[in-house]
Amino acid sequence: MRRITLVTALLVTLLSGCGIFKKEEGKNGELTGAIDRPAWDNPVPYGMIYIPAGTYHMGQNDQDVNVSQIARNRQVTISAFYMDETEITNNEYRQFVNYMQGSASGSANTATTVVNYNSTPLDSVIRFMVRHHQVHKHKIKQKDGKRGYFYVDFNKDRPSVSDTNFVQDDLIYMCYPDTLVWDRDFSYSYNEPLVENYWSHPAFDNYPVVGVNWYAAQAFSIWRTILYNEHRYKREMPIIPRIRLPTEAEWEYAARGGYEHYLYPWAGPYIRNSKGCLYANFKPGRGDYIADNYEYTAPADRYWPNDYGLYQMSGNVAEWVEDDFQESGYSYAHDLNPLFKNPTDTRKIKVIRGGSWKDISYYLSVGTRTFEYAVNTRSYIGFRCAMSEIGRSGAATP
Repeated sequence: MRRITLVTALLVTLLSGCGIFKKEEGKNGELTGAIDRPAWDNPVPYGMIYIPAGTYHMGQNDQDVNVSQIARNRQVTISAFYMDETEITNNEYRQFVNYMQGSASGSANTATTVVNYNSTPLDSVIRFMVRHHQVHKHKIKQKDGKRGYFYVDFNKDRPSVSDTNFVQDDLIYMCYPDTLVWDRDFSYSYNEPLVENYWSHPAFDNYPVVGVNWYAAQAFSIWRTILYNEHRYKREMPIIPRIRLPTEAEWEYAARGGYEHYLYPWAGPYIRNSKGCLYANFKPGRGDYIADNYEYTAPADRYWPNDYGLYQMSGNVAEWVEDDFQESGYSYAHDLNPLFKNPTDTRKIKVIRGGSWKDISYYLSVGTRTFEYAVNTRSYIGFRCAMSEIGRSGAATP
């Protein structure tokens, strides 16, 4: 036993002399790698579900003519990622709005230095809006010599001159849910109770946020990323990847719940279970909105989750995704983590997926594609976020 101990000590000494167990970078000229790197972890943001990597057949499984080229079936591979188990709710989105309002007034916590970020969440949102032409911002000189900003708000479609704070206030307004969608989306319909209460009343806190356009959903994702990374950076922890909208391929892959060639997120071709209960919140008949127990939206965690644990991937509200919409976009996108972007499309049309409370069952199919203009707000469109997994390549579970 003593001999083994002596041999072990000798080996350790020899290896140490070669720089193996040293913590000095480049000791004795050896390639040691950078030292004092932070410990790696892979946190799961609160409310998100792990979606393992895999391959599936993306596109329509029924009810679509192949020559239409809108959703031609093709095999693609998706890297592992995380996705919100429910749609973003009114109360979750309210945290974002409150932060934005507090930042503009100077009352919120706005750390000025965050790793990989050079500004507050509010400033990052402003830069995002400007970069994507939701607001055009150019410095000009006013008569009194004071510099202001010229911007165009596409929601109001008129130019204005203002100082920086007013630009921020207007951007906050643009991220604020459009409560009038309940009245504007439907003619000759009494929806004033929803106009007045859906966003503001605590009875609807757990309902999906609506009246939010694609740009506002992106702004929310930017804010959520920086908020989470500020917490980790202060504790000298590695930052997480950017929280974002899911790609269209990721959304469909997650909605399928690990199944191939099924029409819906549940394992079967029917919209009712064996007891006659509807699987989702949609319009099952000609005007029979209440058959699924909710005439409008439902709380975000109602009905049954799919086999990945995701709630209401079909029905309730349709969801914004990252991709631009084009009928033949499937033909151009790669078969590894496909994402279709069309920089020449000045209309800014985005894909929406999943169908909503006002749609028939055709739109609930996981392969059905439809679209909306990025600047538009609707009473039937919401969103959920995703985050890429890093540090692992393959289908292994965490």
